[in-house]
Amino acid sequence: MLFKARSAAVYGIDAHIIDVEVDFSGVKREEEQFAMVGLPDAAVRESRDRVRAAIKNSGFDLPPTRITINLAPADLKKEGSGFDLPIAAGILGAYGALHLKDLDDFLLVGELGLDGAIRGVPGVLPIAVAARKAGIKNLLLPAKNAREAAVVDGVNVFPVKSLAEARELLNMAAFEALTVPPLRVETSHLLNEMQSFPFDFKDVRGQHVAKRALEVAAAGGHNILMIGPPGSGKTMLAKRLPSILAPLRFEEALETTKIHSVAGVLDADQGLVAHRPFRSPHHTVSDAGLIGGGAIPRPGEVSLAHNGLLFLDEIPEFPRNVLEVLRQPLEDGVVTISRAAMSLSFPARFMLAAAMNPCPCGYFNDKSRECMCTPPMIQRYVSKVSGPLLDRIDIHIEVPAVQYKELRSGEAAEGSTQIRDRVLAARERQHKRFAMIEEATSGRRQKPIFANAQMSTQQIRIFCELSSDAERILERAMQQQGLSARAHDRILKVSRTIADLEGTPEIAVKHIAEAIQYRTLDRSYWA
Repeated sequence: MLFKARSAAVYGIDAHIIDVEVDFSGVKREEEQFAMVGLPDAAVRESRDRVRAAIKNSGFDLPPTRITINLAPADLKKEGSGFDLPIAAGILGAYGALHLKDLDDFLLVGELGLDGAIRGVPGVLPIAVAARKAGIKNLLLPAKNAREAAVVDGVNVFPVKSLAEARELLNMAAFEALTVPPLRVETSHLLNEMQSFPFDFKDVRGQHVAKRALEVAAAGGHNILMIGPPGSGKTMLAKRLPSILAPLRFEEALETTKIHSVAGVLDADQGLVAHRPFRSPHHTVSDAGLIGGGAIPRPGEVSLAHNGLLFLDEIPEFPRNVLEVLRQPLEDGVVTISRAAMSLSFPARFMLAAAMNPCPCGYFNDKSRECMCTPPMIQRYVSKVSGPLLDRIDIHIEVPAVQYKELRSGEAAEGSTQIRDRVLAARERQHKRFAMIEEATSGRRQKPIFANAQMSTQQIRIFCELSSDAERILERAMQQQGLSARAHDRILKVSRTIADLEGTPEIAVKHIAEAIQYRTLDRSYWA
């Protein structure tokens, strides 16, 4: 008898529907024979032992016959333990333990324990999105993963904890007597809940220029590099940057959650990534750990930081080959990983925050301490961060040592709440501006824009018009500092953000002048 169930396989951050076809010969043998075809990997092939034990320990007695399982389409490689539940359901259906003729209206995913318990698997959110796209109404998923799938509208999510519970639910559906309500998750509540952060800018003494630069970076989603001596507060400032970032919009949250779901790092109780990610890898990270990789490519730190913040502390300590792989995601917002078996792309549109000392000892240009480094030592140190990579960072800011009077001052510093309010107002102006682009390009495929840093060259020309005075200032800076065309565009984006913070539609001379000042820490800083 032939019985069909449906499941899904995840490739990158997208899922493909897989048909699980089960057939048994009907001829009894001394022992059961289990054949599986359709390019299964080792974890899928091992499922026959898990499924056999789970069925037996769930109280089902199957006669020893030959069972053939086909995972279609056969030209796609299947991996992972998520096929256990659909295979077991298909076997039960083939032997008549289910009252349904097939499971076309259900998509099943889950790993089985030997006792029949259903365990969680990664990548459930992309599977739910694929099910909705394919018109599959009902999902049977592990209870651990149910909340992340329930954020997708248009599908009914039924969490199950055991194979026996899944069988009972499917048999109820056969008689249209399904009394178990599907799981619902209120996504607006998750995104609009009060956001609390462990760090606040009110703890930072002094550093008014650096705090202003971080406010501009947060308002426009700009990359920022902080340069200063040890103990000046670079890491302290970076850890407080998430407290002033704009909250995730639902489209951003859904895409971010898909990546975390595929990587297996999603909080099962949360179901949706409601805060912008903050990733801070150690400088011993490999290029594969940072950018992603593996025989079957998995997302790396840059993708886990998608729509959030990637902080690289002491950036010259990272291997040069690791830093150079950041060029493509910083420019394109996507990472493409090619292997012999397949080529996959992961979103990687993040805000980069980096910190570094100006020299090996850390006291170059410091007024209170003498630098002990020779020029060749400084050159070797700073050359670990290449010019092309520095060129892709919008804001370079000096973070000097804090003076004693500022450290001991009793004056209350401005907190994250006040800074965040200005950032949100600037982001709202950007959202209204870019909404016009979406309306004008309706029907044409285009990436949504959420911040000034994501503007294309064409959009820069439209939204970053300069007066004649501002043009002269920018031209003089380009010639004197030898800035590249990329730096030219980034200066315009930053000036647009500064104008948005002030609430003015036009970019004034003071806006372009401030944006130029944020490029003075380029290579000329060590000259």
